[in-house]
Amino acid sequence: MVRKRSVRNKITITKFQNKYRVESARLQGYDYGSHGHYFVTICTKNRINYFGEISIFTEIGKIANVFWKEIPAHYPFVEIDHFIVMPNHIHGVLFFNRPEKKDWTPNKFGVQSQNLGAVIRAFKSSVKRYANQNKIDFEWQSRYYDIIIRNDNALNAIRRYIDNNPLKWQNDSFNRNDR
Repeated sequence: MVRKRSVRNKITITKFQNKYRVESARLQGYDYGSHGHYFVTICTKNRINYFGEISIFTEIGKIANVFWKEIPAHYPFVEIDHFIVMPNHIHGVLFFNRPEKKDWTPNKFGVQSQNLGAVIRAFKSSVKRYANQNKIDFEWQSRYYDIIIRNDNALNAIRRYIDNNPLKWQNDSFNRNDR
């Protein structure tokens, strides 16, 4: 098995049976359905500005905004904290309000439900389905980034980051315009 690690993106590439594959970025052994806050970044494919511009949404940008707000209707244990739809990505903090959850189910490959992966998969597929049904050109990046928020200081820093994201768009690493 050959292993490469990209420090910038925290991606590990392995070679298994003479084929390259990208290993999961999820924290091994962690229960992504457990009580707590999760910071998520979801990008469009090739960082194309499918969602519009800052504060001027395209139709698919408006739908992404509406569908994000509807996550708790489909997952009652999930609460929406801060989030923002940017031209080519979404940043959001989801709070899994499950203090009663006692069984620890480590993240694993395969069918999952009632955890962060299931929530993000349902959100992404509902936006893509809407785009397909309405003949809107749109694609997601195949993965998403997440951070397990472990304390109030980190939560408040991420909230500030989300609030300030539109102000810093011109210099944002996600902004592919004029580069």
